[in-house]
Amino acid sequence: MTNHDFTAAAQAPDQPLYRARALSKTYRMGEVDVHALRGVDLEIGAGQFCVILGASGSGKSTLLNLLGGLDRPSSGTIHYSDTDLGALDDAELTFFRRNHIGFVFQFYNLIANLSAIENIELVTDIANEPMDAMQALALVGLEKRADHFPSQLSGGEQQRVAIARAIAKNPAVLLCDEPTGALDSATGIMVLRALQRANHTLGTTTIVITHNAAIAQMADHIIHMADGRIVKCETNPRPCAPEELSW
Repeated sequence: MTNHDFTAAAQAPDQPLYRARALSKTYRMGEVDVHALRGVDLEIGAGQFCVILGASGSGKSTLLNLLGGLDRPSSGTIHYSDTDLGALDDAELTFFRRNHIGFVFQFYNLIANLSAIENIELVTDIANEPMDAMQALALVGLEKRADHFPSQLSGGEQQRVAIARAIAKNPAVLLCDEPTGALDSATGIMVLRALQRANHTLGTTTIVITHNAAIAQMADHIIHMADGRIVKCETNPRPCAPEELSW
C-alpha cells in the first residue's frame, strides 16, 4: 500500500473520512473478558473538529487507539476512507500511523535533552512531506521559545510543543487523548487554541477525547460514550472559540 493510495482515498468527497460499523473490542484480563467497545457505529467527516466525551472506562481511549491504527478491532470494521484498517498487516499499519496520524497525549513525552525545535525536527526528519519545524512552532505561538529545553517551559508550553511536533509531519488526522487533562483551565484554553488553529489553518481532522464536557462547545461534532457504546451524537452549528469556554 502506498502513500498515494491513502491520500487519494482520504480526499474522496462523497464519503466520511472515518466509518465504523459494529466495532467491538474485547480484552482478556486473566479469566475475565473486558468489553471495551460494544458494537460502535460512527462517521467522522474530513476536516471536522470532533470531541469524544465520556467518563473513565467508557471506551473512548480504546476507540482512539483503533482510529489511530494502534490496535485492531475484535469484530466489526473501521475504515479510513476506502481502507479497512482491520485488514492491514503490521507494516501497513505502521505506514498509516507514520504518514497520516499525529498523536497528542495527556503527558507531553518530550525528550529532555533536546530543545523545542529539536524535538520537532525528530519528526520532520522522517516524515514524507513535513512542514518547516519553525512554522509548526509558530502555529502554536512558540517560535520565540524554539531553543528552550522542556525544563525551561511550562506545562502548557510543553503541550503546545507536543502539538507542534504532531502537526509538523502534516498529518491528515490529529488524535488527542486528554490533551488538557494535566493543565489548569487557563493553560488548557491556550492548548485548545493551538489545536483549533491547526484544524482551521491546515484542515487537519482533529479528534479530541476528554471527560471535560465544556470542551464539546468548540467542536463541530460531539460523540458521547458510556460503557463501550455511543449513546448520543450531536452536531454543533456554532462552535465557540476556546476563550469562551469555562470549566
